[in-house]
Amino acid sequence: MVTLHFLPYTEIENLSGVGRIRKLLSLAKQNKIVLLQGRLRKEEEAELIKTTMEEINKEFKGIELAVINPSQTSTDGLQKLKYDVMGLLFGDTQGLTIIGPSTIVKNIKKDPTKIELLTQEAKKKRK
Repeated sequence: MVTLHFLPYTEIENLSGVGRIRKLLSLAKQNKIVLLQGRLRKEEEAELIKTTMEEINKEFKGIELAVINPSQTSTDGLQKLKYDVMGLLFGDTQGLTIIGPSTIVKNIKKDPTKIELLTQEAKKKRK
């Protein structure tokens, strides 16, 4: 069974960068695929990957991560300007971030018009 956890950015915006990373990693370790409304800062994304690598063990095999940013896929000049102004007002948190445990998320494919999340059955632990 796949569990999707929708997380509005407002739930993590008041946390420190480390707090955001801990919250997201905690959800991934619970075998949940996190759909974060918004995105982390570039430094936080890098720190999330670094922290994940440090915590890999028998039970936790890592994460798959994808970020969709509407301003990067915008082809219309006026639309791109709108996203740039929104970025100035609200910070660079526009978009959608998908984080899932690599034991469940096999692959994330994205292009400007769609995203495909390929999952696999989590392997049962032997007793």
